[in-house]
Amino acid sequence: MKKVKIYVTLRESVLDPQGSAVKGSLHTMGYNEVADVRIGKYLELLIEPSERDIDGIVKEMSEKLLANTVIEDYRYEVEEAN
Repeated sequence: MKKVKIYVTLRESVLDPQGSAVKGSLHTMGYNEVADVRIGKYLELLIEPSERDIDGIVKEMSEKLLANTVIEDYRYEVEEAN
């Protein structure tokens, strides 16, 4: 069995109002070292072994459902599940 970790983030060119709000709150709390905040999604999938290529499966799922590729980027890591 494989564990797939998928990270979905807004593209750099897309405004992130939620990230801006968190940055403002952190500055209010005194964490002025924080230069920028971008909010995203993290997903973990357990995938059963199959004949299909795992990279192809993950890319297909990400582009069809998990990420809006017009405004979001994604990356993933595949590892053995324990």
